[in-house]
Amino acid sequence: MAGIAAGAGAPEAPAASLRTVVAASSAGTTFEWYDFFVFGSLTGVISKTFFSGLPETAGLAAALALFGAGFLFRPLGALVFGRIGDRVGRKGAFLATVLLMGGATVAIGLLPSYHQAGMVGPGLLILMRIIQGFALGGEYGGAAIYVAEHAPSNGRGGATSWIQTSAAFGLFAALMVIQGTRLGVGSAAFDAWGWRIPFLVSGLLLIVSIWMRLKLSESPSFAKLQLEGEVSHAPYREAFGRWPNLKLVLIALAAIMFAQGAVWYTAFFYVQTFMERFLKAPPETINFLMLCAVAASAPLYVFFGWLSDRVGRKPVLLFGMTLMLVAYFPGFHMLARTLNPALAEAEAKTPVTVVADPADCSLQFDPVGKANFLSSCDIAKSTLANAGVSYRNAPGAPGEVALVRIGAQTIPSTAASGLPAPVAKAVKASVEARLKTALAQSGYPPKADPKRMNLAGALLVMLVFVVAATALYGPIAACLVELFPTRVRYTALSLPYHIGTGWVGGFVPFTAFAIVTTVGDLYAGLWFPFVFTAISVVTCLLLLPETRGKPLDA
Repeated sequence: MAGIAAGAGAPEAPAASLRTVVAASSAGTTFEWYDFFVFGSLTGVISKTFFSGLPETAGLAAALALFGAGFLFRPLGALVFGRIGDRVGRKGAFLATVLLMGGATVAIGLLPSYHQAGMVGPGLLILMRIIQGFALGGEYGGAAIYVAEHAPSNGRGGATSWIQTSAAFGLFAALMVIQGTRLGVGSAAFDAWGWRIPFLVSGLLLIVSIWMRLKLSESPSFAKLQLEGEVSHAPYREAFGRWPNLKLVLIALAAIMFAQGAVWYTAFFYVQTFMERFLKAPPETINFLMLCAVAASAPLYVFFGWLSDRVGRKPVLLFGMTLMLVAYFPGFHMLARTLNPALAEAEAKTPVTVVADPADCSLQFDPVGKANFLSSCDIAKSTLANAGVSYRNAPGAPGEVALVRIGAQTIPSTAASGLPAPVAKAVKASVEARLKTALAQSGYPPKADPKRMNLAGALLVMLVFVVAATALYGPIAACLVELFPTRVRYTALSLPYHIGTGWVGGFVPFTAFAIVTTVGDLYAGLWFPFVFTAISVVTCLLLLPETRGKPLDA
């Protein structure tokens, strides 16, 4: 970092101040990613705390949807803070984002639970998630642009890769604090109140981040625009109302950000949902694998950013997205065989089939967690999904109750529609008990057996995902900054970035989970990220220009 030079057209800054630029930008971004990742890693606990009045599947779906809601508002934050960054300056925009993000995160640690305040708790939680997403929408673009506008043209990939690495540091810190708290207070206490500690810890990180960012001055490229009186007065119109700029926005979205959202959030978030929800791996095992994967990712971001300075942005980006494209399905199948081989063996030996009247089966897609799926088909399918069991669908006779065939056994389900809530709950519990007994008799494990786990094999799969994600993410900041002109860079860069990561990536866990519970195949949810990655591979190959070494003030 000591060798980073000031951007062209601006007075050269002392080396120490340039090191501060990278350090402060990365530290602030690390803190904001920490905030966001704490929530993502605790969706299971949060579903029990704030959605305990809902059925188990609906509660998890609501928590995953809430995780996605933070991403939903990221493009709005990108537009608001992008305009501020292009009109007023880079520094002020991303100083405001860290204040908003930190305040919302600390507040989550103080919110009342569903049992304490009813719907007030979930309502406030939704508001805090919206604020988090809104703030993060303005964070990444500001930090990436600020560093890139200080870096030399032949070293932008390496310099901006520290911004990408901050995601690894943030996730690593989140997992470490969560794991340390869980071990320190015990699992029962953690689920009851200890989960609040990782959110409250962010208050200390907030103070450090604000102090570091207050030491920054404006970026050379923007200062040059101000000096020349060339600052944009209408960033939206220039970025999205002029075809040359709009075309670049669309290319950035389809060729880079579709894959970035799909690949990164599958590799670092949906994989956690898959291991916990479907493979029934212990939380300690999942945290261990994630910590190893995140630790490995940190130097890889820098390596692939540096490599893109040598061979170009496009080849490195294509390598990352193509590797993940071919690894999605075999990789997740391998995770099942390494972490829960008994489950894979039971599915191969004794497949499960749900025979039901199609009219009796609902699309169990409930983002707000208010629907009650109480038909005989819905109860059977949700029970199997919760048990991590894949099943085939077969049409049944009209009006007949659903049947679950587990090898030679046939277990009839029961409808609970229209019954009083306590009776419906008892009916559903009876169906679940009968199905779980039949599954156990057929060799389906209630949870993964640590003695049979192949952690080395699982970690190898995770490392393949990590290489793909870091090769794609490492050069992205430099590539996106180089695509757009300085006048509208903040606005034009931030919107496609946060649509891709927010609306594609942020909804990977929730959408994939919903697909699995509906289709019955544990791996069906992977089609969601697979399709978006495939679109990017083709678009990147055909339309994305090479940007390495492009003058930022051109």
